[in-house]
Amino acid sequence: MIGTIAWVAVGIAAFLLFRSEQHLNGLTASLRAFDQHARDATDALTEARVAQHSYVAAGQGEEFWVTKASSTIAAAAAALTSLRAAASPAARTAVDEAIETATEFSNTDKRVRDYLTSGEQLMAADVIFSEGSDAAATAGRQVETARLIEHQAFDREVAAIRAREAIALGAAAGVIVLMVLALIPLRRMVAAEQSADALEASQNPPVPTLSAPTPPLTATPLTEPAMFRAAADIATDFGRVRDVEELTRIIGRSADLLDASGLMVWMADPTGTELRPVLAHGYSSQMLARIPPVPRAADNAAAKAYRSGTLQIVLSRPGGVQGAVVAPIMSADGCIGALSAEIRGGAETADSIQGLAAIFAAHLAGVLAASAPATTEMAASRAAR
Repeated sequence: MIGTIAWVAVGIAAFLLFRSEQHLNGLTASLRAFDQHARDATDALTEARVAQHSYVAAGQGEEFWVTKASSTIAAAAAALTSLRAAASPAARTAVDEAIETATEFSNTDKRVRDYLTSGEQLMAADVIFSEGSDAAATAGRQVETARLIEHQAFDREVAAIRAREAIALGAAAGVIVLMVLALIPLRRMVAAEQSADALEASQNPPVPTLSAPTPPLTATPLTEPAMFRAAADIATDFGRVRDVEELTRIIGRSADLLDASGLMVWMADPTGTELRPVLAHGYSSQMLARIPPVPRAADNAAAKAYRSGTLQIVLSRPGGVQGAVVAPIMSADGCIGALSAEIRGGAETADSIQGLAAIFAAHLAGVLAASAPATTEMAASRAAR
């Protein structure tokens, strides 16, 4: 009977986990579809704005660009409609605002064409570069806002699913432990064990050591003025970076200043769902090649820094496990990656270390935001060698 109860508990927990994972897979597929619709809408709005600017460009044919603008406006409207159908209730308001703004852009485009038909080129240009550009840019920002809201709702739902899974596993484990305890007779041997320990201690007394233990060697830290002078030099060199080799050397200097045993730069893939290591100091190329991508929703300091856009701290633990500081790499378009540093000596809680990590991440954003694809490709080929 006890064995049957244990197996029933395991079966129920396994069924609940299976259903939870199915639900999680469905949520992930829905989020990917939402991101694809958001990218389609943003691309169509950008193309429509460019086509509208070309109405008044010298040497361009109006008929070609009018046709191009009409097709891209229609594509943007279709993508926004699909985006609204795939959006959660939390993100639907932002999508509705983007649809209204796209409609205003379409109405503005009709006015521009009327001006062009009437030969009023200056009036058309004024409307294009004021109302048209603003409407297209605003719609793009509203689509991005909806995407961020959707990702936040996804993260909350995933956290709730993981919590339910943990409860199911804990309940099953508790039932199994209770069943095992019911099968094993309890024996109280505390007094006997204490007597045996006392007897062993009397027969084998400890031998005192004659030499004092050698104190551990610690590195002399830089004073704060010297530290920030060095940080200023590194920040200046970030602005002069021309290739990946120079950037890797500067990262090595940053690791030395942070007193970090290892420093790694994580970059988001084009879909924004995974982080991949692209640059590192203190790790071998073989180790980098074996590091798998980190999902955006992972319970990981780098993933948390990327999702939240805030600095994360991993405290060191007794036994030699080093702490770490993870700073988000923020660009004008949002978070594009994270900078993680394994800090020696438990200094990850120091304000100076956290400030330096944030400074280096900010300068990395300026370097990587403009050349993220090239940097990722060159770093990946270098790690493969």
